[in-house]
Amino acid sequence: MKYLVMVQGSQADYEAMRGNGSEHSPVWSEKDLQAMFSFMGAVNNDLAESGELVDAQGLVEPARTRFVSAGKDGRPVISDGPYGETKELLCGYWVLDCESLERVTEIAARVARCPQPAGAPEYPVVIRPIDGGGDDLRP
Repeated sequence: MKYLVMVQGSQADYEAMRGNGSEHSPVWSEKDLQAMFSFMGAVNNDLAESGELVDAQGLVEPARTRFVSAGKDGRPVISDGPYGETKELLCGYWVLDCESLERVTEIAARVARCPQPAGAPEYPVVIRPIDGGGDDLRP
């Protein structure tokens, strides 16, 4: 079964990683950033080695995100950031091919232990099974 494993963050978190801390997210030092990148690199390497990694990507800051919807006249309505400091959005993901929900939960628990500075917000790691063809929507 394939799963989407997601980590969340806010614009304030990206700013803190650049050295601009706030009440919502403390400043990350170079050492903090290196620890995070090293940790995530090890997770990715282990998943590639086990054959469970399909894809993994970090995403750019929420302020560079666009939302596109259909307007009443059918023309696109486009809105973008920046977002409020506490607005959480997807900041990275893995697509994993795992034997079971228990196995992907073990991986998510490992991801949740990613090092970060003291006082940084802790976001849950979200697991979503990937639907292979709409089977769960049928009665």
